[in-house]
Amino acid sequence: MTELTCFKAYDIRGEINVNIDEAIAYRIGRAVAQHCAAKSVVIGFDARETSPAFAKAAAQGVTDAGSDVIDIGLAGTEEMYWAVTEFRACGGIEVTASHNPINFNGMKIVKSGSRPLEDASDFQVIKRLAETEIWKTPVQSGQVIDHADVARQAYVKQVLSFMDVTALKPLKIVVNSGNGAAGPTFDAIAAELKSQNAPLEFVRVHHELDSSFPNGIPNPLLPQNHAVTADVVKKVGADFGVAFDGDFDRCFFFDENGGFVPGEYVVGLLASIFLEKEQGARIVHDPRVIWNTQDIVTQKGGIAVQSKTGHAFIKQVMRAKEAVYGGEMSAHHYFRDFAYCDSGMIPWILVAELVSRSGRSVGDWVKDRFAAYPSSGETNYIVDDAHSAIENVLNTYQQEAGAHDDMDGVSLSFADWRFNLRKSNTEPLVRLNIESRGGADGLSDRVTAIAKLLGGTQA
Repeated sequence: MTELTCFKAYDIRGEINVNIDEAIAYRIGRAVAQHCAAKSVVIGFDARETSPAFAKAAAQGVTDAGSDVIDIGLAGTEEMYWAVTEFRACGGIEVTASHNPINFNGMKIVKSGSRPLEDASDFQVIKRLAETEIWKTPVQSGQVIDHADVARQAYVKQVLSFMDVTALKPLKIVVNSGNGAAGPTFDAIAAELKSQNAPLEFVRVHHELDSSFPNGIPNPLLPQNHAVTADVVKKVGADFGVAFDGDFDRCFFFDENGGFVPGEYVVGLLASIFLEKEQGARIVHDPRVIWNTQDIVTQKGGIAVQSKTGHAFIKQVMRAKEAVYGGEMSAHHYFRDFAYCDSGMIPWILVAELVSRSGRSVGDWVKDRFAAYPSSGETNYIVDDAHSAIENVLNTYQQEAGAHDDMDGVSLSFADWRFNLRKSNTEPLVRLNIESRGGADGLSDRVTAIAKLLGGTQA
């Protein structure tokens, strides 16, 4: 038995022909079907060159296990999520490496109801099955059912259910698909909006599918990738811009001046939108940067619920608390009425309606929040020993801290500032976030001081 090192903390990612290939994709597909005792499994794939072949191999594994494949073709991860719920499938596989380098590929997997896999009872069992190849012999092979068109239609209908199209005012929106999977799906949404006479004008950037990613792997979180969207927003006088990563389960916003809107402020904005619709609703947030979101939720009469970072934890807490919305500063946004899954398309639809109804720009909506609760943004430091590096920081600060939180990494809170430190699950990295109240004075000095205690170098 050879260990499959493409199984990571939350999903499957590997270097092509090094620790992931078509044969491994077959084994994973068969393991998923067998573990889930699946009647059917949804399979979709992103825009990478190897993704169609990997998806075909995984589908062969599923059918060899005796399960049917609901083939949705080229699609985003969230389209796979919704198809699992829409067609009551027993599981789903999206072949994607999202924003990883071009020589990588991987898979995201869910079980029935679009629920994330439990690590011990699902993910590790699938891993062992794929490693050992101890297969059951099915009564008969499954079949591949082409549901690409009907799946997209159902997905578009569900996404647009979050919007009142009649409330829209004329807006110009820049959309950067990064030459990834977002382009065709966005076009389907735009076509449906046009058929409903929505007064929206879209300016498309890097829209065409291109598996060579001539403009770089789509990862709009990186500062060096901001200008390509921001410059077009300013050039065409757009109301706002949105950019997607490779499988578009994350979206990133730019205000009317081309300013990048950090994810933690988008969480607060979307929380506000939902609390206007549902008084007293629960909102789930991750523990890295929290004060802005908690303040908005309190002001709007909602209930803020903190969860560990990561889609499996957020989704679990949302289901347990029946939360209407959950958000992470990394630009993952989760919706109760989208099978508690994350979507990169629903957020821009909600923001378009908000700007239309209010007459206020995206910049107007967030500028006061920037001022009230400045955030450093997440910085990563390469260190020799993450545990010792964090201990150095705690030894310096914990005596004067007013609150200590170990839910996810470690967070220390003080009268007018707070920090969170987390170790990477897969790399020798420590991730730092700092936030403050009432002004940014001293924020950069605190980042410098903690970075010095951590040692190492900034990634």
